[in-house]
Amino acid sequence: MKKISSLPTVVEIAIVGFGPAGAALANLLGAYGVNTLVIDKADDILPMPRAIALDNEALRILQMVGLKENAFKKIAIPQVRLNSPYAGEFGRVNTTGSIDGHPKLVTFYQPDMEAALRQNLKQYPHVKTLTGVEMQDFVDDGQQVHLQLTQKDGTAQQVSCRYLVAADGASSTIRTRLGIDFLGETYPQDWLIVDARQVRQPINDIEFTCDPERPVPHMTAPDGRERWEFMMKPNETREQVLQSEFIRQLLKPWANPDDLQIERTAVYRFHARVAQQFSKGNVFLVGDAAHITPPFVGQGLCAGLRDVANLGWKLAWVVQGKANRHILASYDQERRPHAKSMIDLARAMGLLIKPVNPLAGMVSANAVKNLRRLSPIRSLIDDLKIKPRNRFGNGLFIKNDKEGRLERGNHLAQAWLREDQGQGAWSDDVLGNKFNLVGFGVDPRSYLSPTQQHAWLDAGGKFVQINPRGRCALDTESWEDLTGELLPKHAPVGWVAVLRPDHIIMHDAPACQSEQLVKQSLALLA
Repeated sequence: MKKISSLPTVVEIAIVGFGPAGAALANLLGAYGVNTLVIDKADDILPMPRAIALDNEALRILQMVGLKENAFKKIAIPQVRLNSPYAGEFGRVNTTGSIDGHPKLVTFYQPDMEAALRQNLKQYPHVKTLTGVEMQDFVDDGQQVHLQLTQKDGTAQQVSCRYLVAADGASSTIRTRLGIDFLGETYPQDWLIVDARQVRQPINDIEFTCDPERPVPHMTAPDGRERWEFMMKPNETREQVLQSEFIRQLLKPWANPDDLQIERTAVYRFHARVAQQFSKGNVFLVGDAAHITPPFVGQGLCAGLRDVANLGWKLAWVVQGKANRHILASYDQERRPHAKSMIDLARAMGLLIKPVNPLAGMVSANAVKNLRRLSPIRSLIDDLKIKPRNRFGNGLFIKNDKEGRLERGNHLAQAWLREDQGQGAWSDDVLGNKFNLVGFGVDPRSYLSPTQQHAWLDAGGKFVQINPRGRCALDTESWEDLTGELLPKHAPVGWVAVLRPDHIIMHDAPACQSEQLVKQSLALLA
């Protein structure tokens, strides 16, 4: 059997699928120094727009995996508008501003983002990428996973890994062969997607025309791009709607078709599905292989990036001997409930965007319009408070008790910090992708013995002190919180917290209890 040249036969982690989720995970594992192989049957990036929206959480994860803010073009979206033929504008979501240092909502061009992820990956020599190669089969023997790979010319080879990650999309071969059910529904309607570039001034926001006759989401994207999604009528065929003249007629209410350069047209059927489990044995599912979200809240790719942030560091800690493999069980425990909540939100939004008939459209639009006159309800919709929080009910953290002041299982907010030399940085970059014992206005080492400090460092930890503005310590890594986002908004002075590498709060306590804090946190890993 002819072998694939320069292909390692044994790696720590194999990732099947080199789309955004697979590429982001490869970057994260690369930063940790994990020997990784990425496999994809496509020769190159698909040069077509697909995913189009990212929220502040997804942008924060891309920051974590190493992408600079200007790594690819984005457009911040100031608002999302819901329009009805029966009630006019009945909903408006305010997406102006930022959360944790990132815009609340942006649109982007997916090939540009994928190219940025692949370019960033080149700095990691221990990450090998293999394109134009298909995984034919795999066997998990309990200790390793053995993959059978084949090139297009028939060249084949076996590769073994400790853990396999399926990032191979909604029709995941790996998920199917594991026998994991993909629970949920497939929508009965087909949708025509039209991506175009134009010479006119594009719209500034995202708008939904919630007409039961033909609902249409419409949005802007970088470099003069726009997207329309037209729900097809029952009597319309795929061949009919893909005709250029048919598309021209659809676009006329929004633009002069002569001003548009069509980049892509495609017919899709939307799905709302989540895998019954996100892992089995030594195999893990991420991205569309684990869940598919209807596009009505723009959370499909965002959910995949959340998977990556949660799973990446856990795999790294296990293969590098810093944690017991039992921590990997928390991936499913933490991620699956939130993914399902996002899918449920998208399904609910779908009922507003595509009402089943004119009466339902009239009732739902006017109901939302009237409810928005009530301040608490308006805040839920307009300020995105209806969006499920990415906070864990169960998982790899110490549950809150009477001693806790921070919300364990939730992310620590990101703040703009300044070191004693005057250099500014975002707190996520200061903390890095490590375990952190953070002291708020106090040296986090103050109550730890030298032995405990070494144990913390051996577990991949570090010590950081964050002070109120105007205070700086000289005997430890110390930063001032210039925005007041952390002190005193979230943490009191004299408090310490254990932060996971994904910036989830694992534990917190007064500084005088640091010894017990570190002991309990290390016990979760060992």
